[in-house]
Amino acid sequence: QVQLVESGGGLVQAGGSLRLSCTASVRTSSRRVMSWFRQAPGKEREFVAGITWSSGGTNYADSVKGRFTISNDNAKNTVYLQMNSLKPEDSAVYYCAARDGVLRTSNRQDYPYWGQGTQVTVSS
Repeated sequence: QVQLVESGGGLVQAGGSLRLSCTASVRTSSRRVMSWFRQAPGKEREFVAGITWSSGGTNYADSVKGRFTISNDNAKNTVYLQMNSLKPEDSAVYYCAARDGVLRTSNRQDYPYWGQGTQVTVSS
């Protein structure tokens, strides 16, 4: 069983930056994908970014391309989401998720492991 713990959320002004972290309780297998999703009040949970642990390959939602960067640190068993040029519409609870394998997918049903979420609020 993989447990994921997120941190790094908070309140920031529009145009500012935040870095989210997600640490796995067990050593991350090379055959694992880790992704970030977000959910705003009254909206569906949506894919933000994903990374294949072994290759470092990444993909992003169109809404965050060029502003957000996902990365991983194998030694720390941690995945990061660097968020720059934040907008009020980025406000949401951000969740870390993991799935076995190497295929990055934006479908939340494909991820069996989830963190508890961390709140990001961007003020205008």
